[in-house]
Amino acid sequence: MMSDDQTVRVDGSTYRVKSQSGNGWYLVTRKGEEWSCQCPDFQYRGASRPCKHIRIVMWAPTVQNSIITSPDTIPPTPENTPDECIYCQSSRIVRRGTRKNKRGQTQIYWCKACNRRFVGDHGFSRMKCTPEIITLSLDLHFKACSLRQISDHLHQFYGVDANPSTIMRWIRRYTDLMTKYADALVPEVSDKWHADETTENSNGKMRWQWNLMDHRSRFLISSRLTKSRRDVDARNLFLDGLDRARKAPSVVVTDGLTSYANALDETLRYKGTKHISKSRFINKANNNRIERLHGTMRDRTKVMRGFDSDATANDAMQGYRVYYNFIRPHEGLEGLTPGQAANVNLPLGRNRWKSLIELSAERRSRPPKKSEDSAKYRKHAAIGVLRRYKKGKASLTWLQGMFAYLRNKKGLTNSEIKQVLRYENAEDLDHLL
Repeated sequence: MMSDDQTVRVDGSTYRVKSQSGNGWYLVTRKGEEWSCQCPDFQYRGASRPCKHIRIVMWAPTVQNSIITSPDTIPPTPENTPDECIYCQSSRIVRRGTRKNKRGQTQIYWCKACNRRFVGDHGFSRMKCTPEIITLSLDLHFKACSLRQISDHLHQFYGVDANPSTIMRWIRRYTDLMTKYADALVPEVSDKWHADETTENSNGKMRWQWNLMDHRSRFLISSRLTKSRRDVDARNLFLDGLDRARKAPSVVVTDGLTSYANALDETLRYKGTKHISKSRFINKANNNRIERLHGTMRDRTKVMRGFDSDATANDAMQGYRVYYNFIRPHEGLEGLTPGQAANVNLPLGRNRWKSLIELSAERRSRPPKKSEDSAKYRKHAAIGVLRRYKKGKASLTWLQGMFAYLRNKKGLTNSEIKQVLRYENAEDLDHLL
């Protein structure tokens, strides 16, 4: 027990505060984010306004550090300081006050270059709950806890009342954010891939879940949900794999489904890829690794008893792909994640969910490079000019003058002109421009 002149700490969430009127001591208790006190002032006003005894406990030097390390509270992780201004990308930024809301205090920054204030967007701006509570909900969801179980867990242990529908919105929001970021990453995969399909229940109808996995790193390259097992479905799976891995494998191991053979002939055969099908369990080139993946995925989906719609099922599977590749350690990889085994070395901290969300939000909020932005502007302007001419609203002289202006003043290149003409099916105007 540690004490000072006014407060005595009984345990991690209980304190005794001395009455200033000489009426003994009052017991102050903390449960999650809520405080209670035995003084008459608190009993009369309720929890709407904390009494002075609660304020003493909150700001007492001897218990300030113990409050955030209480077993009833998740210790907050420090926020990263932004490197540049979100408006002008200048590095001349300084701290300028704080903003307080239900989530706590948020640091405000001021840019000396553009004279504007901003708050670092780490992916959790305008959220009432703390990042620790949100990421805890994400982790419990992908570890096979239902939404109501997560809601009860937050209320029982942290005093946070979150409706199951609110938790579902968190999952959808951050799954979409992280999926877009993860799809832009290029893993270093081996020359041997595994492909297989399994079934999922979507609103009482069976859907096919296609997965494409790397052999060495166990990285889940692609995942798709379809209504059938036709050639086009298998072909799209291989095309997604080529787009994300930026290479073709030497060997693809599948089962005996004929759609794999037909799709491989159309997409990978001309790249020299060998197809191994109908591999048995005892064979050296078997499909056991991706079958084990399906067992892991069933541990999650069986407690859900199916999905409400195809869109919900597809979002859930894409979110699980992010969880499997970057969050979940693999025993077969000596505790590494498949992303780490594929040399996708992201700077993830102890709270991997929070770090991944921050990286995804940073990439989303980062403005495009000036060269990319101006090239996009030039093409859009050239397309607009060309469409106006094709509709008969402008003459050929005006068209040539506008293209000359874009070429001389905005830097429109000949290759960009050819791309615009090809896009608008107007290649016959090339010699006129």
